Amino acid sequence: MLLLAIDTSGKQGSIALARVEERVKDSDIPEEFEIIEIMPLVGGTFSAQLIPQISTLISSNGYTKEAIGAFAVVSGPGSFTGLRVGLVAVKALAEILAKPIAAVSMLEVCAVASGVKGKVMVGLDAGREDVYVGEYEISTTDAMSSAPLNDEKLLKRSDFLARAVGWNVATPDAAIAQAAKSAGLRLTTIESISAADVARLGWSKIRSGVTATPDQLEANYIRRTDAEILEKKP
Repeated sequence: MLLLAIDTSGKQGSIALARVEERVKDSDIPEEFEIIEIMPLVGGTFSAQLIPQISTLISSNGYTKEAIGAFAVVSGPGSFTGLRVGLVAVKALAEILAKPIAAVSMLEVCAVASGVKGKVMVGLDAGREDVYVGEYEISTTDAMSSAPLNDEKLLKRSDFLARAVGWNVATPDAAIAQAAKSAGLRLTTIESISAADVARLGWSKIRSGVTATPDQLEANYIRRTDAEILEKKP
């Protein structure tokens, strides 16, 4: 079957189409996972690009949307607007096609993509001197596995650096990498993350039965929206 993966969490997003087949129990036929194509979404104007690009990605590879058997989508953290665009698109397609959704955390995607075993702390730039932080215990470097979550939170950069002592820090962000290096932390710099990584982690969750229906799919912003912050002020 086909797996469609979507990442609209940052300024630069992407979509990926993968061919996946789970190994049949007691069969010698190996499991299949192949990235067919990755298509970039440039400049953050995801609302205008996403649906046309999905249609182009599917049709240019000789398929129709009915061939999609499952979806994987980044549910957070990241841009409020970008995440909403991606989630709304997946909700609509999954509702029409009656297919399962794997909601994945970009922090977990980075943890798995780092290839590091043990205690891994992922840091993603959240702006305003804040860092999105994910803490994981990883027992395998298999890119097709998930990373058991200890915690995900929002911290000030100084608090993140203090908390990361003794951890393997992983990040794709140059500023956080430089700060971690200057603080003498164990650092793994992740060169690039795309919807292909989202597809791999999503397929791992789908195989394990960790899926959501369209009405269950929600964003995991971690940071409250400005509207929520203002609403709580006296």
